[in-house]
Amino acid sequence: MKRVVVYIALFVGVFVQAQSSEELFSQGNKLYQEGEYSKAIDIYDEIEAKNIESADLYFNIGNCYYKMNKVAPSIYYFEKALKLDPTHSDAAFNLEFAKRMTIDAIEELPKTFIQKISENVIQKLPFDSWALFAVIASFLVAIFFLLYYFSGSSKKKLFYFNISLLALVTLIITVTFAFSSFNIAKKDRPAIIFAEKAEIKNAPTLKSEDAFELHEGTKVQILDELDGWKKIKIADGKIGWIYEKDLREI
Repeated sequence: MKRVVVYIALFVGVFVQAQSSEELFSQGNKLYQEGEYSKAIDIYDEIEAKNIESADLYFNIGNCYYKMNKVAPSIYYFEKALKLDPTHSDAAFNLEFAKRMTIDAIEELPKTFIQKISENVIQKLPFDSWALFAVIASFLVAIFFLLYYFSGSSKKKLFYFNISLLALVTLIITVTFAFSSFNIAKKDRPAIIFAEKAEIKNAPTLKSEDAFELHEGTKVQILDELDGWKKIKIADGKIGWIYEKDLREI
């Protein structure tokens, strides 16, 4: 009986929290529509403080900061929305506008054909989505192979065999994409520069020479960390160390 009461209490708690978050989200949206961007952010921050992740929430926060001409936070939250949902077209569209406010003009290294396939196909979906497609494909392989095996008609056998073969190829591709997407996600540590101007060092110490400088809103990749410093890489391949307070990991 006690266990039942605990389950009911947990269910009610989750329901109340979800309802509260939806109400806060509506309040934030209303404030945004009224042009009260700072107040809307305060409301959205309350939702984020509940450890609730939502691409639409991050998208709305990014829009608020964009309207306030705050470069780094707007890019940061648009990127967070896309990390959670790579297919969020509105976040991708607004991110391009937000990037126009940045100072750094970094020319990206040319991508190989494999890298382009990875970026434009594999990384468009999270690895768990590819894994789900793989599971569906495996069921289709089993079903159509059984239909092929037990079919008495030669035409049907040929049809079911071809379909099962196609499903098998799909299974291999989706499994490969799932593992590739998982490995990329595990190594991927993007961050946004929040300092107005950050001096990037050759080594993780203030006494080391400056390698180059970056400005707010620039996206970097974190490679390593040591004693309050982050080793970063930018799109043109340059590598250096930055003080951890000067950036925020997405």
